[in-house]
Amino acid sequence: MEPYVIPLAELGIGDVETVGGKNASLGEMIANLSSLGVSVPGGFATTAAAYREFLANDGLDERINATLDALDVDDIEALSAAGKQIRQWILDAPLPSALTDAIAHHWEALAGGRDIAVAVRSSATAEDLPDASFAGQQETFLNVRGFDNLIKALHEVYASLFNDRAIAYRVHQGFDHRQVALSVGVQLMVRSDVGSSGVLFTLDTESGFRDAVFITASYGLGETVVQGAVNPDEFYVYKPALKSGHYPILRKNLGSKAIKMVYSENSEPGKTVNTIDVDEADSLRFSLDEDDIITLARMAVTIEEHYGRPMDVEWGKDGNDGKLYILQARPETVQSRSGRSIQRFTLKGRSDVLSKGRSIGQKIGSGQAKIIRNVNEMSRVQTGDVLISDMTDPDWEPVMKRAAAIVTNRGGRTCHAAIIARELGIPAVVGCGDATESITDGTTVTVSCAEGDEGYVYAGELEFEKQQIELDSLPDIPVKIMMNVGNPDRAFDFASIPNHGVGLARLEFIINRMIGVHPQALLEYEKVDEDTREAINEQMAGYSDPVAFFVDKLAEGVGTIAAAFAPEPVIVRMSDFKSNEYANLIGGELYEPDEENPMLGFRGAARYVADSFRPCFDLECRAIHKVRDEMGLTNVQVMIPFVRTVSQAAAVIDILRDNGLERGKDDLKIVMMSELPTNALLAEEYLEHFDGMSIGSNDMTQLTLGLDRDSALIADVFDERDAAVKKMLEMTITACRKQGKYVGICGQGPSDHPDLARWLLDQGIESMSLNPDSVIETWLFLAGQRV
Repeated sequence: MEPYVIPLAELGIGDVETVGGKNASLGEMIANLSSLGVSVPGGFATTAAAYREFLANDGLDERINATLDALDVDDIEALSAAGKQIRQWILDAPLPSALTDAIAHHWEALAGGRDIAVAVRSSATAEDLPDASFAGQQETFLNVRGFDNLIKALHEVYASLFNDRAIAYRVHQGFDHRQVALSVGVQLMVRSDVGSSGVLFTLDTESGFRDAVFITASYGLGETVVQGAVNPDEFYVYKPALKSGHYPILRKNLGSKAIKMVYSENSEPGKTVNTIDVDEADSLRFSLDEDDIITLARMAVTIEEHYGRPMDVEWGKDGNDGKLYILQARPETVQSRSGRSIQRFTLKGRSDVLSKGRSIGQKIGSGQAKIIRNVNEMSRVQTGDVLISDMTDPDWEPVMKRAAAIVTNRGGRTCHAAIIARELGIPAVVGCGDATESITDGTTVTVSCAEGDEGYVYAGELEFEKQQIELDSLPDIPVKIMMNVGNPDRAFDFASIPNHGVGLARLEFIINRMIGVHPQALLEYEKVDEDTREAINEQMAGYSDPVAFFVDKLAEGVGTIAAAFAPEPVIVRMSDFKSNEYANLIGGELYEPDEENPMLGFRGAARYVADSFRPCFDLECRAIHKVRDEMGLTNVQVMIPFVRTVSQAAAVIDILRDNGLERGKDDLKIVMMSELPTNALLAEEYLEHFDGMSIGSNDMTQLTLGLDRDSALIADVFDERDAAVKKMLEMTITACRKQGKYVGICGQGPSDHPDLARWLLDQGIESMSLNPDSVIETWLFLAGQRV
């Protein structure tokens, strides 16, 4: 006879039919990964045989099956009534004495005379299989103490197999109710109520990028993260750096972490935890230190390598013993099923932004806004509506599939709304904070997740384009196609487009969006006025040192782009803000001159060699050095913009060398922008100091033709294809080829004018760096011209 209860330590992945995927996976990790540093709390599991024996009593299974056979799950009211009836039948039926006796035996063995607390979770026998995701559909009970409360919790978990969402999901996924049984896992609690917890994935959940571990973390028990009740901290860890011994943390994003779930004094199942506010000082700190982030990532990679596929893992840090534990591990079921084609969505216009938050899904959707404040209002959501709520939970799933998009006040990228949106293939913006207040019920809105890490809810129905790209169908062409990438949030996504690296990674975007403070104000933090200092403090929350904040955030941005495209080269252009743009940063007006024509003023190399700006440039160099040296991303190359004289070029090279960035050292290449006529006319002299040139067609056109590219009065004269401009481009290409050095173009011209791209190819250009949205079109154009 099959046992009713089995210790987790005696289970393995071959026991899915006996104890379900979740419990089988826990046993698998305890048996095989404990010696490799993966810590999993012990416990035991009831078996599918015990569940079936329970349902067989008094014809309970026959009544359940007859009810489900007659049910239309798309009829929400009928689904609710049927689910409620079935759950009551289960709760009214007594558990077999043989089962309670077996549980008592294993409970006593687990407790060993101690007063223990356990988590009681479901593990369906069709759950956590590679193509199924039942996560969160059955009930979970935390901090369960005492045998009688354990039995009550187990009974509730049995009944939860027939929650409305679970019934609907099985029907929609083609699972036969009769073939699904339930195991209940009983696992020792980790005291994350006084520590922290969260969810991690062994790939990027948005793009499917496989070389990163994505970790979310918040204070207290992990249910707040899973449910989306809290906006957690987020961390990205680079797997190759973990293996090579380099510094592996790519990104650290501070979440608001406003609440946390802790133990309560009530012992009744369902009432054993409370949600309380997090102290403001704690919410402004990261909930994991760097050592813990790295340890978690190592555990994640170990788990992934054992299972041989991307994994979705829940973890907890015990606040008493300070150790990290793995609580669940299951296959990731969305991105790992993605094929070799990608979709690109692009808005064709903008309108008023009603709300914004974390973007999920990289798509765009529009429809009538339906603000749903509780589960009783769900029937208001019709096909094509935009569902807007404070947060969602599994009870909402039957109507979520009707929505064109989902918007929530709370939640991070691993919350319930985010997970379901990915599975349904619809855009979601989570963690907006104010969506249910700032959006008017019944109005038409457009939800855009196609603009980076931040998602936007726009007023009205906006037009957008959708492009399907078959990644295996692009022909060979005799030029390297690179990309212009300034936004680290899009790097993993853009890296999936066929490419030969990044020809232009602008520091301005990172400094503006991720830092937002003038570097001189950070260097003189103690000297700035109180208002400026308060603004800086708000911007650098989570960091204690202003200068380290600048260097670390800049390194994060550059490192993310470099990791996304490794081992292909990533050419990073050092900052090229104009004085009016620098003045817009926090504290900027304290240090920037008021220039009549900033376009031709204090910018580029002139800044780097100036005594007033040199310390700021040194910070940029420190960030690049960190990316190459500490993070091991030696595919990063350096590019210097707006070099007016050959002596200026020599001076900048000396400054770079003083900061540890020396040409040729660890294969470092330093190139310059060719964007002024002097650069083309004296190309051979400039190339004595640089490893190549990248043409900036915008400034070269402006300065060759003597016009202001921002002036509408002479906009018709601006044309990169003008004969004089092309002469400058030709001189640059010829000089570089003569010396056997790199020559590319990173300006707007080839993106806007495929015929210019073809001309450049004929001149012998080595690479073209294009805007991501024009890569495929230009690639195919060049291939077609070759035929």
